[in-house]
Amino acid sequence: MTVSGEKIALFIDGANLYATAKSLGFDIDYKRLLREFQSRGYLLRAFYYTAVIEDQEYSSIRPLIDWLDYNGYSVVTKATKEFVDQTGRRKVKGNMDIELAVELQTKIGRDPSERAPREGRPPREDRAASHTPQFLQRPPTAPQRAGAHVGADDDDESYE
Repeated sequence: MTVSGEKIALFIDGANLYATAKSLGFDIDYKRLLREFQSRGYLLRAFYYTAVIEDQEYSSIRPLIDWLDYNGYSVVTKATKEFVDQTGRRKVKGNMDIELAVELQTKIGRDPSERAPREGRPPREDRAASHTPQFLQRPPTAPQRAGAHVGADDDDESYE
């Protein structure tokens, strides 16, 4: 049963979700995750983004990717890149940032000169809160330092 008619799309950064769950000491139950968002509204689609090593005979993430794909997730993969770091160690890096970003500027963007005058408009925070679904709204917290990234130490996933 859904709580509201709110339409929802779920976008999961697989490497960051995995790393965060691991650091907190638990495993993700992806069936429960899907059910949780289905209970919050009409779940249009659940995307799972991850990097994969193409030339390996077996990848430890392959069974998860196959399971997710079969059980209702839209899986988006990208090949990793290999490089040698400054110490001479071979590293494998996967970065899904561009795949996670939605590039719709030409369809939804407008010329800044078309903006309405600022007078009489509520502060940005008030406008944002009124359009954000209640379950996604967060209580005010202490300000974070500039450039802080919540939930991960690094935007780029690194596999060894």
